[in-house]
Amino acid sequence: MSTARAGLRRGSFRLLAAAIVVWSLFPFLWQLVASVQPDRVLGAASPSWLPNPATFEHYVNIFTVKGFQQYLVNSAIVAVSATAIALVFATLAAYALARLPLPGKRLSLAVILAISMFPQIAIVSPLYEVLNKAYLLDTYRGLSGVYIGLAMPLMVYILYGHFRLVPKEIDEAAKIDGAGPVRTLTSVIFPMVLPGALVAGLLGFITNWNEFMLALAFESTPDYQTIPVGIANFTAVHFVPWGDVAAASVVVTVPLVVLVAVFQRRIVGGLTMGSVKE
Repeated sequence: MSTARAGLRRGSFRLLAAAIVVWSLFPFLWQLVASVQPDRVLGAASPSWLPNPATFEHYVNIFTVKGFQQYLVNSAIVAVSATAIALVFATLAAYALARLPLPGKRLSLAVILAISMFPQIAIVSPLYEVLNKAYLLDTYRGLSGVYIGLAMPLMVYILYGHFRLVPKEIDEAAKIDGAGPVRTLTSVIFPMVLPGALVAGLLGFITNWNEFMLALAFESTPDYQTIPVGIANFTAVHFVPWGDVAAASVVVTVPLVVLVAVFQRRIVGGLTMGSVKE
C-alpha cells in the first residue's frame, strides 16, 4: 500500500513538474511559431498553431529594414560592461560584509536589499536629472552606470551568502602567510566562491539585458537604445508588426537560453550552495 502511494506521489509530482515546464515554455514556443508565420495568418481571427506556410521574412526584415543589429550591439556593450563592473564592486562589498570586522554590517546589508526593492519609476526622475547635468544622456557610459547600481544589490546578496560559507580559518592561514585582505580575496577566497560569482554575474547580465524603463527614459536615439526599446519602436501608430516583434524576441531570448543551458549545473549549485551556512 505504501509502495503504491509512493508511486502515485512520484507520478503526481512529475505531472505537476511537466505542467509547470509547459506553462513556462509556452510563451517562448508561441513566439517562435509566430516569428515564422506571415502577417496575414497572424492577423486572422483564429490563430494557427503550426506555421503553414512558414516564412523567414520577419527575421530578414528586422535586420535589413529595422536595423535590429544596432540594438543588439548597444545592449551587448551596456549589459556586458555594466555587469563586469558591478561584479567587481559587488565582490568587494560582499567580501567586506561577510569577512571583515566592520561595524553595522547587518544594517548595511539590509539597506542594500531595501534599495533593490525600490520601484524603478520612483528613481527615473532623479537619475534623469543627474545624467542630464553630467551630460551622460544618450551615452553608453550613462546607462551603464545606472545598470551597475541596478544589478549590484542582487549580486551582493548572492555573493554574501557564498563568502560566509568559507571557513574563517582560511583567512587566518592567509594572514599568517603574510597576505593582506585584498590578496586573500583575490588569490584564496574568490576562487572558492567562483560558482556564486558566476551565478551573480549571469543574473545581473539578464537583468541588464532585459531592462526597459530606464533605457527608454535615458536613451532617445537609436544609436544608443537597447533591445527592449528597439522592439517597442517597431510599433506603428495603427499597426503592430507582431511577426517582427516575435522574430526579435526569439533573437534576444536565444542567447539567454543558451547561457542558462550551458551553465545550468553551476547556476543551481551556486544558488543552493549560498543558501545555507554550515
